Order: sequence, then structure tokens, then C-alpha cells
Amino acid sequence: MSDDRTEAGPVLPEPVRDHLGQQLRGSLPVEDKPRFLGDEPPIPDTFEPQIRRLETRLKTHEEGTGAVGEALDRILDAFGVKPDEPKRD
Repeated sequence: MSDDRTEAGPVLPEPVRDHLGQQLRGSLPVEDKPRFLGDEPPIPDTFEPQIRRLETRLKTHEEGTGAVGEALDRILDAFGVKPDEPKRD
């Protein structure tokens, strides 16, 4: 982090920032380190329910969008309408 600030305002002295940084690092839980550079660290178990809900929601959205598209295509076919034809007034 750089001490050059574009905003006007007080800046904490470096010893205070170092102390606060050490306190923060000490209070955060340490997760397993990745085995290889670029590997993502494992996701904490506390986030597992939210991730499952998000994955379910995304899958449902994708499948639902595809199903609606197919249903609309069948409806257009049933009425003999081709999507590429211009509308008649």
C-alpha cells in the first residue's frame, strides 16, 4: 500500500498501521494454503449452504430459460409462424 493519497484526510502513522495489520491478520482464520500457484484455497464450510443455493438457482435459471425458449418455438410452430418472417400489418 502506498502512502500517496489523492484524498485529503488524516493518515495513520506507519507503526499504528503495522500494529493494526498484525491484529487483523491474527484475528482472521487461517485456511489451508493452495498446493500450487494459481490454485484457489478451499471454500470454508460455513459458505457451503449459500453456495449450494446459488448453484441451484443458477441451474434452475438456465434450464428454465431453455425450456421457455423451446415452448415458445413449439407454439410458433403450432400456429405456423416462422420467427424470421416479418410481421404483416
